[in-house]
Amino acid sequence: MADEPDGWITRDGKRIPIFKKRGNAGAVVLAGVVALGAVSGGAGISTIGEVTGSTASGQSVSVRKSEGRRDAKRGDTDSAWRRFKMRERRRSPKQQAECVLSSFGEVREYFLQHRCTSMEKILLAVEDDSGNMAVISVVWTGFSRSRDAGSFKTLMDKHGTGDIAPLGGTVLDMADIHFEGHNYGSDRNGNIITTAEAETATGYLDPEVLDALAEVAAYLPKP
Repeated sequence: MADEPDGWITRDGKRIPIFKKRGNAGAVVLAGVVALGAVSGGAGISTIGEVTGSTASGQSVSVRKSEGRRDAKRGDTDSAWRRFKMRERRRSPKQQAECVLSSFGEVREYFLQHRCTSMEKILLAVEDDSGNMAVISVVWTGFSRSRDAGSFKTLMDKHGTGDIAPLGGTVLDMADIHFEGHNYGSDRNGNIITTAEAETATGYLDPEVLDALAEVAAYLPKP
């Protein structure tokens, strides 16, 4: 007799069974991801939280992200991270950087043609009670002209156009983290563009949560 599924997900009108199993480290992973990947364009493995769109507290990630943005914009980072049952463990001092030297790809080319007036970076780490930790890079880039700020944000929001190099993990006494740019958020406040990226440092964090953390971090006020 076939095993009963632990849940179901509907994608593109198809009902797909979800099976849970335990990995070597005891973490919950999903079996049968071939079927899930086939209907999701190969987006990869999702956790049960992502499948259902909610957490143990019953709030969806999108709701927590929206509320976390409001907290971050007020400068209440403790509340913002608590939305995800996380707390800030480490934060680097603010560091100033030179725009051209700190960038690559089309982003560097943009800076060569449109002078930025300032660039400030921080790196922070947030962690849940199980030791799953995310490292988040936040960069504030300023311009003298509004149109330059707007077109810069459009360029940064397009994946694969280059990036601004984040601070190295050593500023947090950690190993370096390679930022892929998939978990990304941005915001504009006048002529200041804030960009943020998040990656897992230890343990496992749902990609949807990682992306939400980056989007929340992009609303942090300029230090």
